[in-house]
Amino acid sequence: MLVTEEIAERGLDRLRAAGHEVDVRLGLNGDALIAALQGAQALIVRSATNVDATVFDAVTGLLVVGRAGVGLDNVDVEAATRAGVMVANAPESNIVSAAEHTIALLLAMARNVPQAHAALVAGRWERSKWEGVELAGKTLGIVGLGRIGKLVAHRAIGLGMKIVAYDPYISAERGRQLNVDMLPLDQLVATSDFLTVHLPKNKETRGLINRDLLLKAKPELRIINVARGGIVVESDLAEVLRDGIIAGAALDVFEQEPVTDSVLFTLPNVVVTPHLGASTREAQDKAGEVIADMVQLALAGDFVPFAVNVNASEANETLKPFIPLAERLGALFADVMGERPAELEVEASGEIGAYDTRILTLAALKGFLGRGTGDAVTYVNAPTIADSRGMTVREQRNDDVAHQDYVNLVTLRSGAHNVSGTLTGRRREARIVLIDDHLSDVPPARFMLIVRNDDRPGVIGRVGTLLGDFGINIDNMDVGKTVKAGSAMMVIATATPTPPDVVERLRSIAGITEVITVGSPR
Repeated sequence: MLVTEEIAERGLDRLRAAGHEVDVRLGLNGDALIAALQGAQALIVRSATNVDATVFDAVTGLLVVGRAGVGLDNVDVEAATRAGVMVANAPESNIVSAAEHTIALLLAMARNVPQAHAALVAGRWERSKWEGVELAGKTLGIVGLGRIGKLVAHRAIGLGMKIVAYDPYISAERGRQLNVDMLPLDQLVATSDFLTVHLPKNKETRGLINRDLLLKAKPELRIINVARGGIVVESDLAEVLRDGIIAGAALDVFEQEPVTDSVLFTLPNVVVTPHLGASTREAQDKAGEVIADMVQLALAGDFVPFAVNVNASEANETLKPFIPLAERLGALFADVMGERPAELEVEASGEIGAYDTRILTLAALKGFLGRGTGDAVTYVNAPTIADSRGMTVREQRNDDVAHQDYVNLVTLRSGAHNVSGTLTGRRREARIVLIDDHLSDVPPARFMLIVRNDDRPGVIGRVGTLLGDFGINIDNMDVGKTVKAGSAMMVIATATPTPPDVVERLRSIAGITEVITVGSPR
């Protein structure tokens, strides 16, 4: 893996301890970056490395890009997705640092701390000139009540401020639970004494805070931006500050970075810092460690909680244990089907059906497609591969379970075929409980035989004898109850693959109608 920017050494040590070759080459961009990436499976960056479509088009074998931090302005996520490359970040690594820096700028701006400091060290005692305002009793408007916005709200409440917020994804009821009044954006601006921005930069938020919006503010308004440059239009901000339409601003981020010359820097009512929101030792250590963990998970083919281009929400503690089950069921179902279906349905039923189960659908699809292709199938490219094969994937959720013996079921269906699995016991052990409408109770195994037969005496014995004669040890076996009269099914886990000639002998036993191998070469 290639590392092109400074990352906490503890994070790199984790990767080395896991057996990965870590190549640290700082400051790469453009052709030099592309050349260094040849043969690399992972790239770890911060904010200075530009990973654009040109890079993804020119590089093969890259599986994951890890951004040690929150923003993704320097990574073309759409191009990465087209290339099947996972992009992961560390969204919670710097939230405390960013929230605390917001409060620092809030206080510094309210009390003119930088201006008074500069005057005093320059030999001027200007006590009356730099009179400030109290925060207690003032209204703080928060634009974006996400992870950082919520922390800022909590801290500002401790300062005695009233909190209002704008966030289209937060309901009024949820706002009340947080002691925050939710308002439309223009009303928020008109109401606030201080306004702080905590949004990602995208097509919807670029230029959101502009002159037209700020004309609705009262003259006492002061603005803080520790989010991303470009959300606040800097030329508009300079104009309304100069004209006295608002009272002040404190900025940590800018449209172009690094920047050392701006009209904003000449205004006496502006406080600026050089993108220090995440610049604490604790945030840097957490970002490096978190992104190292995300990259390791991605390279192992496991679920990556902070992947930004995986079409699924974060898996909660209820769903996480079912992710590997869904993937194993997908691989099993590929063998049961024996062909590429036109559609695949994945259903989560029971308690898990009450959640967003897209990650289970992705896991099942990943397992299904991975069984039938030599290419690497990931959570990122699985939908693209399915689409290229003309396969429709449907997701179903149901809070009722058709088979009342189970609290939860993950079921895959296509045509006349189906397979269901669940987790049982305190250890949450995986079980295959239904195959083509035949009940079963067998843990999924690397090598399995599914034997469908007429419901007649002696068949089980002949199957066991034949496998024993060829030295194939049976690890587990279940002859489930039959859902359809006259039909039975044996589900057998074996220690080793069953050779094709033995499979043919099994098929020749009287009463056996079908033998499916799972995990064995086709």
